[in-house]
Amino acid sequence: MFQPKIPTMPQPSGLVTPPAVVQPTTITPGTPAPAPAAAPESSRPVVQLTPGTAVALVGAGTAVVLVVGTVLVSLLLAVAVTSASVAVCAVVLRSQIASDAKRR
Repeated sequence: MFQPKIPTMPQPSGLVTPPAVVQPTTITPGTPAPAPAAAPESSRPVVQLTPGTAVALVGAGTAVVLVVGTVLVSLLLAVAVTSASVAVCAVVLRSQIASDAKRR
């Protein structure tokens, strides 16, 4: 029951062609490959980090961190305000349902 059942290979039917015979070929030496050329020098200037650019980069990074932090804190505050208002609505509805049940 737990042993695999291996299917038997059916006998080929129809016309079977024999495999093609591959004839070996001879390799004739050709001209040698040319030596690799030297890589051309880049025409782009090298960026040098001066104290002024370092200060600018630090200032830009700080500004990005402050903006992203402000956005995330405002999103968290929006979620907190929404959840508080939903909780207040739930308490009011529960109170109205309870008072309506007492009247009947």
